Amino acid sequence: MANATDTLVSARLPETRSVLLYDGECGFCAGSVQFVLRHEPAAARARLAFAPLQGPFGSRVRAQFPELIGVDSVVWYDPSGPSVRVRSAAALAAVAHLGGVWAVAAALGRLVPRPLRDAVYDLIARRRFEIAAPACLLPTPEERSRFLS
Repeated sequence: MANATDTLVSARLPETRSVLLYDGECGFCAGSVQFVLRHEPAAARARLAFAPLQGPFGSRVRAQFPELIGVDSVVWYDPSGPSVRVRSAAALAAVAHLGGVWAVAAALGRLVPRPLRDAVYDLIARRRFEIAAPACLLPTPEERSRFLS
């Protein structure tokens, strides 16, 4: 059986866009979402939504993918499978979503063996509360429709 670091295929959720789930209590995570919002091309905006892990949508994803229980990392939910990715695989999916040079960087990142890239991800994740102060994620009125509760 696959573990939470692999792509997992399971139940259906009513979202048609990919969803980047993030720790809603983490300033570093909020900053990462803001980075995606600043750098994604306009044409890609309709394909991605955002939701905090602690919210109703995040809870439904975790209920549909029991392997995510206790996972507090970034999660990329892909409704086409449906499937989820966590840790470095989720971060690389978010970077690939940005297109252009970012997609090239994500492709190069995927060449790094998963255990090594997950180790680097875990190192950053353990220190994420030290790296960035608590911050509120305040989307613009245009961006608000892309945030799921």
